[in-house]
Amino acid sequence: MSYIQESLSEGEQVVRVFKQHWVTRVWLVIWILLIVTIPIAVYEWLRLRTIEHGVTNKRVIFKQGIISRHTEEMKLGSIETVEIDQGVWGRLLGFGDVKVTGRGISDVVFRTIDDPMEVKRQIEGVSHPVAS
Repeated sequence: MSYIQESLSEGEQVVRVFKQHWVTRVWLVIWILLIVTIPIAVYEWLRLRTIEHGVTNKRVIFKQGIISRHTEEMKLGSIETVEIDQGVWGRLLGFGDVKVTGRGISDVVFRTIDDPMEVKRQIEGVSHPVAS
């Protein structure tokens, strides 16, 4: 079970889980091609497998860690801005960083995320729903 699923509070539902762009696996492929470095490739594979990004109906969540765990979470009511940072390669290949800024000095950053514009729309759609 993923960390996001495991950490849901009562009444909280996952709205969307985001995936990292394929370009994040370039180093994994390079290490695999260099057979001597299989332990490094295994570590990189495990590192990438343990990264989770998502948004629920109550918060934005980022989690990483193979054995230890590091999480960054922000309640939807605390979100002030959702920003995208994309370089030239990110624009061409469809990846970028999404920075969720909250009240005070807190930030949650999704690095090298696939389709950052869609991630931004999803987060803003949940945190600032359009009134019907």
